Amino acid sequence: MSWQPTSASKAADGGTGRDDWRVIVAIFWITSMVEGLGVSQVFAFLPSYLREMGVAEGDRLPFVGLFGSLIFVVGAPFVPLWGVWADKYSRKAVIVRSALVEAVVFACVALSREPWQLALSILLIGLQLGNTGVMLAGIRDVVPRHRLGTIIGIFGASGPIGFAVGPALGGFLIDALGFSISGMFWVSCLLSVLTAALVWFLSREVRPEVVPVGRVLDLAYGAVRGVLADSAVRRIFAIYGVAFLANQMSRPYQPVVVEELFGTGPGLASAIGFVVGTAALAGAVTSPVGGLLGDKLGFRPVLIGSLVGGAAALLAVTVAPGLEVLALAFLAFAAFNGTVGAMVFSLLATEVSVERRSATLNLVYLPLYAAGIVGPAMGAGVAAVAGVDGPFWLGAAVFVAGAVVVALRVRSRARAADAAPVGPPAAE
Repeated sequence: MSWQPTSASKAADGGTGRDDWRVIVAIFWITSMVEGLGVSQVFAFLPSYLREMGVAEGDRLPFVGLFGSLIFVVGAPFVPLWGVWADKYSRKAVIVRSALVEAVVFACVALSREPWQLALSILLIGLQLGNTGVMLAGIRDVVPRHRLGTIIGIFGASGPIGFAVGPALGGFLIDALGFSISGMFWVSCLLSVLTAALVWFLSREVRPEVVPVGRVLDLAYGAVRGVLADSAVRRIFAIYGVAFLANQMSRPYQPVVVEELFGTGPGLASAIGFVVGTAALAGAVTSPVGGLLGDKLGFRPVLIGSLVGGAAALLAVTVAPGLEVLALAFLAFAAFNGTVGAMVFSLLATEVSVERRSATLNLVYLPLYAAGIVGPAMGAGVAAVAGVDGPFWLGAAVFVAGAVVVALRVRSRARAADAAPVGPPAAE
């Protein structure tokens, strides 16, 4: 297997075609935002949808967690393949594929009338994974180098903003306009079709600087082996996996906690949209602030503080007396969790060798997919025994364990630095 340069990408990097990079970034931003919007509605309104289908209250909490695991089961093995296919053949086609699969998924969810039908529909969500890394690679190849960090930061906010808009839009459609939950998913289906058309007709193809040559499977899983062979990447991925694990344990139960405080009467959808949507927006807003703190205080100290803060926020959820305090607890957790993500990306940028950074970027969500399968299943098991508070207690414990591991790593690095000969300071 080998890699060969493309003249198209070189021309783009040299200036030709650069005049439309803002259009490409805007289209990719909208595409990512719409995807987050639809998936967030699945998380936010799944408990209410299961009740509409007649699922018994005793079965509903385990169902919520188990259904959450289904999102990643099918798609995770394909994630390494999408990046290779995109680089070999067409990035645009892979992104459009994701948007069209997304539309099919939301249509199937809207048509579901039985829990098993809904389970099969959610299982299909995994097939829409793999487009974020492809869009990031495209952005990297068209945006001027001196603006790359800022633009990637702006693009990174698209998903959290979608997760904020989705529940809020769903609450408005259901409570203000009289839509059913099924009707809400038809709206998401339409939006996904529109984003597919937007990418296909209004964005140009962005080819990579080098095109992979060889068998797709060899290239894809060779990249996975190469990235995971790096001890620095393994450590950082493990930290990210801890953060995702705690998040995926508790996220499916956020609307259930809202429901317990608000009740099941009219206005529940808006209450869910307010609490869950506001929290997601906080994650988008605070990530840049976390990056600034990391630059000033060091990435690992800020990471430790964020993990401890996230644990405290999860515990606060279990004792919140009303929706306002609950919203603040969710908001604090989203802020701390967003900062964890910013610190992880910063560590990847500074501690991973240059030759592995590109492949690592394409595979950076592997911890999410693994935690997305394990976390909700663990949350379901705990919820079945300890009730709705159980996943939040367990998530807090996981965050604290992550903070301890990082703190011990910092201490061992400090001892090694003290024992080493005097010389230039190591990069953070």
